[in-house]
Amino acid sequence: MNDASRLQRLEKQIQQVKRRLVALGDMRPGSLSQQYNVCGKAGCRCKATRNPKRHGPYYQLSYVHRGKSTSQFIRPGVVKTVKAQLATYKTFRKLTEEWIQLALHIAKLKLAAAKKKKNASN
Repeated sequence: MNDASRLQRLEKQIQQVKRRLVALGDMRPGSLSQQYNVCGKAGCRCKATRNPKRHGPYYQLSYVHRGKSTSQFIRPGVVKTVKAQLATYKTFRKLTEEWIQLALHIAKLKLAAAKKKKNASN
């Protein structure tokens, strides 16, 4: 396979990545965890000496954006939606990384072609 056909194949792959990126839906960064808490009430089931039962689960979303760490509780009714948004964000990150890899490969091929052309003209 010559350099021109490799470049064409790589450009086609980038176009496929772009189409997939455009098709992505709502997203958000972060991770979702379940929290079980102990309250401060005397005699509560969460403080039982035998088989204590903590309160929860409470869902907590944590993420860093623009260098700022953020954490927020998520209501049980929207946990499924948040999980889908987190999965979409992971797909977004994977696709952008793929695009970067392809772009770097293209740049390398173009640089090599330019060197060949320069050496052939000398």
